Amino acid sequence: MTETQRGRVRIEESAKRVRAYLGGRLVADTVHPTLVWESPYYPTYYVPAADLRAKLEPTGTTQHSPSRGEATVYDVVADGVTAPGAALRYLDSPLSELPDLVRLDFAAMDEWFEEDEPIYVHPRSPYTRVDILASSRHIRVELNGVTLADSHSPHILFETGLPARYYLPLTDVRLDLLVASDTVTHCPYKGTAEYRSVRLDDEVFPDLVWLYRTPLPESQKIAGYAAFYNEKLDIWIDGEMEPRPKTKFS
Repeated sequence: MTETQRGRVRIEESAKRVRAYLGGRLVADTVHPTLVWESPYYPTYYVPAADLRAKLEPTGTTQHSPSRGEATVYDVVADGVTAPGAALRYLDSPLSELPDLVRLDFAAMDEWFEEDEPIYVHPRSPYTRVDILASSRHIRVELNGVTLADSHSPHILFETGLPARYYLPLTDVRLDLLVASDTVTHCPYKGTAEYRSVRLDDEVFPDLVWLYRTPLPESQKIAGYAAFYNEKLDIWIDGEMEPRPKTKFS
């Protein structure tokens, strides 16, 4: 890990083969990717400049990072397909690992692969683990004194750095109190989640419930189960109310 005066930036080499594609064209293919934690929550891939298969064309602009220094911004051009401003190079970075690397904007690429498996949203952190365990604990979910769900068959999801999440069978949920939401989120560990709001009388409480219809293979045990924000609802576990945790979702 490399430390700077403005905080800490974790930088680690990965042993995975990583490829990125744009418009079906190969942009980068490397067996020496580097993980850089630009935020404390997850890493970003930086690839050696020598392993690029696309052209970088300077935009004439720069971006400044307090920890990584001044970055030159480039368009990524692959056989006539362009991703504007999708690459950064920290050629004079105070972090010695960065000058020979290129940061490709994850969202600007069409596909990313670790080995031969696609990855989504952002690279998965080697320090984040997701365990999903079937349980017989009694879970009851309330909002303003109204029971939203009551189950003895939860699947409990334990994810590093987050509170345990209680995924409940839909048959144990008051579906009549839920209304559809347009909100969709994506997780590199679980997949794509769709949301439900809660309607109590004439008041709607947005996006308190989510479910994964078709989660990624490693999270199949939560398929079709509903989870509730511990931070925003009262959850009772075996008759005892759980304190509402303080997280970025609070």
